[in-house]
Amino acid sequence: MQLQSYKSLKEGYTLIELLVGITIISIVFTIGYAGFREFSRRQALGGVTKAIKADLRLTQQLASTGQKPTTGTCTQLSSYRFYIYSATSTYKIYANCSNPASTNILVKTVSLDSDISITLPPTPVYILFKVLGQGTNLTSDYVIELDHTSGDSSTVTVGTGGEIN
Repeated sequence: MQLQSYKSLKEGYTLIELLVGITIISIVFTIGYAGFREFSRRQALGGVTKAIKADLRLTQQLASTGQKPTTGTCTQLSSYRFYIYSATSTYKIYANCSNPASTNILVKTVSLDSDISITLPPTPVYILFKVLGQGTNLTSDYVIELDHTSGDSSTVTVGTGGEIN
């Protein structure tokens, strides 16, 4: 009879074994969660960098093809402008029409996530893409620096000829 009761006691886990198992699972979960958060921050910054590059290329393409905006009155397109507002972390694309008299028509507005800030060179305040592939208003490379609150950063560079990297 004693043999049966001893055997039934051996079939479970001890309190120590349970605590060790729970501790190991907790450590693995904590490390995995921290890694996921860091990955998520890097992906957010990378996504914003790609979006800015895509919108710069869109602005460049609209200007190089001479495509007039679908809204507003624009009989003669002179350029497209890419304005970046670092204080509000937004950027806007404008079509600049010389007829009627120097009209700016808003094409697109994008607000960035509050975790991302923009650092710009002091001048110029916008990037101008001239129509039909006539270049930009830049005299040197224009570097846009994007900073995430986690400390990660990324840059977008627009060259004098309109190269976007």
